[in-house]
Amino acid sequence: MGVGVGVDVDVDGEVQVDGDDAARRHGEDLRVRPYAPDDLDALREVCLRTADVGADATGLTRWPDLVGDVYAAPYAVHDPELVTVVERAGRVAGYVIGCRDTLAFEAWCAGTWWPPLRARYRPAPGEAVRPFDAPLLHLVHTAPDPARPHLTTHPAHLHVDLLPVAQGRGLGRRLLEHVVRQLRDAGAPGVHLGVSAANTRAVAVYRRLGFDPLVDSGPAATGYLLGRSLSAEAAGPPTR
Repeated sequence: MGVGVGVDVDVDGEVQVDGDDAARRHGEDLRVRPYAPDDLDALREVCLRTADVGADATGLTRWPDLVGDVYAAPYAVHDPELVTVVERAGRVAGYVIGCRDTLAFEAWCAGTWWPPLRARYRPAPGEAVRPFDAPLLHLVHTAPDPARPHLTTHPAHLHVDLLPVAQGRGLGRRLLEHVVRQLRDAGAPGVHLGVSAANTRAVAVYRRLGFDPLVDSGPAATGYLLGRSLSAEAAGPPTR
C-alpha cells in the first residue's frame, strides 16, 4: 500500500537530490536513484552492515536477514515510492526509507509481513537468544505498544543508512531532506526517528536538521526519539 507520492527523476533515472553532482565529483561514482524491486536484498545487506551503531553487525546475529527484514525490506514493499538508494559501481551503498503513517504500516506488518517470518525467526527450544537479536525478535513476534502519544503529531518515520563508501559526502543529509519533502508533500504533519545515544555524530546531524527530542530520555538513555514538525514547513525547512 503506497502513499502515492513520487520522486523527482532526471532523464537518466537519477533522483534530483541537492548536491548530488558535487558528490559525484569526489570520484566515488555515487549515483542517487529511485528504488527498484531488484534492490530488496541489497537493502537487507546495507541494513545489516550498518546496524551496529553504523558498523557491520554480521557477527552479532544468528539470522543475517533479520535486521533488514525489520528495518528495511518491509518499507520497500509497503511504500516503494518513499525509498531512494545510493549506488556505487552498480551496487547499492545506502538508502533512505520513509513511512507516512506508522500505525497503518504496523497494521500492514501485523497482517501481511510478520506472519510468514515468525516461523523463520524463532529460536529453538532452550536456545539462548543473542542480545542483538532479542529486540528484533520482539518486534516480529509482539504487537507494538499502543501508548505512543508522539504518533498523533509525528505519525511518519524514516531510516537512513549509508555504507562507509557513501559517507562523508553530505549524502545522508540530502537524502533525509529529500524524504522529508516527500512526507510533507504527502500530508504528514510530522516525522520521527530513533537513534542510538552512542551514535553521537548522527544525533548531532539530526539536531541540526530540526529534529528535537519528543520524550525526556534522561542522562542514562541508550537511545533518543527525535521528531520534526512538517506542518509549518511550506516556507522551507528549519535551519540551525
